[in-house]
Amino acid sequence: MLFRNLGVPELILILVIAILIFGPGRIGKIGSELGKGIRGFKQGVATPEEEEAAEKEEAESQESQDKSA
Repeated sequence: MLFRNLGVPELILILVIAILIFGPGRIGKIGSELGKGIRGFKQGVATPEEEEAAEKEEAESQESQDKSA
């Protein structure tokens, strides 16, 4: 495997370099956009049964947010 020997010190170094390149505010935006992209990809390849379950779950969470507001 390519990243078999990637430990905590290496991950910290990568994070520091990323913060130096993009800045701390932009890192959060990049993570958010990456999450949205992954979620969109999963929805794009989901089967019809999975789509129904996801839509039902999203509707229920939206209803609970509306009730709490």
